[in-house]
Amino acid sequence: MAEGHIAVIGSINMDLVAKTSRMPLKGETILGSDFQIVPGGKGANQAVAAARLGGRVRLVGRVGDDLFGRQLLDNLANNHVDSTMVHISEGTPTGSAVIVVDEQGENSIIVVPGANNQISSSDIEAATDVIITAGLVLVQLEIPLQVVETVIKIAGRAEVPVILDPAPMRPIKRNLLTSVDIITPNRVEAQMLAQEDLRNVEDAKLIAKKLNSWGIPVVLVKLGEDGVVVATEQEIRHIPAYSVAVEDTTAAGDAFAGGLAVALSEGQPLYTAIQFANAVGALTVTQLGAQSAIPTRPEVEQFLKE
Repeated sequence: MAEGHIAVIGSINMDLVAKTSRMPLKGETILGSDFQIVPGGKGANQAVAAARLGGRVRLVGRVGDDLFGRQLLDNLANNHVDSTMVHISEGTPTGSAVIVVDEQGENSIIVVPGANNQISSSDIEAATDVIITAGLVLVQLEIPLQVVETVIKIAGRAEVPVILDPAPMRPIKRNLLTSVDIITPNRVEAQMLAQEDLRNVEDAKLIAKKLNSWGIPVVLVKLGEDGVVVATEQEIRHIPAYSVAVEDTTAAGDAFAGGLAVALSEGQPLYTAIQFANAVGALTVTQLGAQSAIPTRPEVEQFLKE
């Protein structure tokens, strides 16, 4: 990866997080044990994660002209994320997510995109300099697909590496997928991409190799507590996860992406970078919330020492 800032293009949400003993059944009302309102959104989560880990980060996105929007911009500034290219959509609510977390740390999420749906290709073209001068680009699918396509095309012309987190999963053109350098689907997303069942690590290896054979140089299939399966043109490898007590899995994948981006931008080898990203994700699941759970660089380094 070339030296330079990390450009993140993606969603910015406010998360409303409820903790409860189990997921409610259809039509059922149950009592919760905790509630938090915390900054989130896949784009902002990844930007904040990278910044907390020592990366120089520039974020492109949109918020609404409401209280949540102002609070989220302040939060980005407090986390040392450059939000110069985060625009305000007048008359539109900021994106939000309603998240229910059970006692096992598993979650169900409803995302209401709001201003995130108003990110346009013209926004991306206006941010061309942010993309072409970056060391690498992080992008997800919580914004319009045509915007994602524009980002990948601009980065590709400038030979800037792109990491795609294909979440939330939507139908994606094969030629778009093969234009990225690294793709990081989780278990469910990998199944949907490959149209194959994923029951264990061996299945993940087969799926990773299939996606790699399409022309995606590096495929990372995230398996949560089962670690990460990596497929490149040279080999397929399984990297185990760190064992931790799980409180909430929200933003674990985003924290992983931020950690991966920082490690690669620092010139760390791929497998070392994945181990670092694994540690970031592991620490994130030990706390409730999205950005509120993302660790700092000293916390990750201490965790790796221990």
